[in-house]
Amino acid sequence: MRSKVSVIGAGNVGATLAQRIAEKGYADVVIVDIVEGLPQGKGLDMLQTGPIINSNARVIGTNSYEETANSDIVAITSGIPRKPGMSRDDLVLTNMNIVKSVTEQVVKYSPKCIILVVANPLDAMTQLTLHTSKFPRNRVFGQSGILDTARFRTFLAQELDVSVEDVYACVLGGHGDTMVAIPRLTTVGGIPITELLPKETVNKIVDRTVKGGGEIVALLKTGSAFYAPAAATAQMIEAILLDKKRIIPCATYLNGEYGIKGAVVGVPVKVGKNGIEQIIELKLTAEESAALKKSAEAVQELVKIMKLE
Repeated sequence: MRSKVSVIGAGNVGATLAQRIAEKGYADVVIVDIVEGLPQGKGLDMLQTGPIINSNARVIGTNSYEETANSDIVAITSGIPRKPGMSRDDLVLTNMNIVKSVTEQVVKYSPKCIILVVANPLDAMTQLTLHTSKFPRNRVFGQSGILDTARFRTFLAQELDVSVEDVYACVLGGHGDTMVAIPRLTTVGGIPITELLPKETVNKIVDRTVKGGGEIVALLKTGSAFYAPAAATAQMIEAILLDKKRIIPCATYLNGEYGIKGAVVGVPVKVGKNGIEQIIELKLTAEESAALKKSAEAVQELVKIMKLE
């Protein structure tokens, strides 16, 4: 019996994510959106790719949450995307009401599901979803670290002219301007990049990684990144459904780990059938630890704006 994955939001991220999951064939997909006809049309189009890509996955689109009932995983991609000149912080109040409403419906119909948050500002929306759902923290986490490390890995592979498969990147903290790249724990074929590239070059690549989303927003003029975010979320879903025990960076609610309590930030975690099965605590330098705590404080400032009670 195939698993069931519901994707809330039929925009670029949601639709691309639904397509990636459907192509794998191990889960049926439900796409939900408030725009009449949009999820139904995209769902039907994806369903008709089945005979071509040899996938028997059932794909449907709907404007109702009833079709999402008993989902194993729900990915929340709802909300407005960033526009040129807009920071993730600017999105918080606008997307807060959307994500809160979505979460309430998700919990109503799938009380045992795992919720993955993709809406921005990612860390704050993950904390809002955790607060609203009342789920344990292992069942509510956000997609950000995989995307941030993918950008870092891409730029490093280009600079060194090596395969992206041999680049392992370590990025912690919030998904945005305060993210914390750890060059000494970032390797190529097991060799730290600090031994392969001059510090100035590493710093430039880190800076481009931090501004990676904004670079794409500026180029697109309308909308924001969606191919890589969707691929990152699909990787998380696969880790859960196939119980892969992957060690991947995710936006996670910390309760004392890394000296941080009561904030969602990106850290490496083990992901399997139960969601987050272990939080991996890296040994950080005093400087790295301070940067991570500063990133957490930035997330907490956004959470204060939402006035969660």
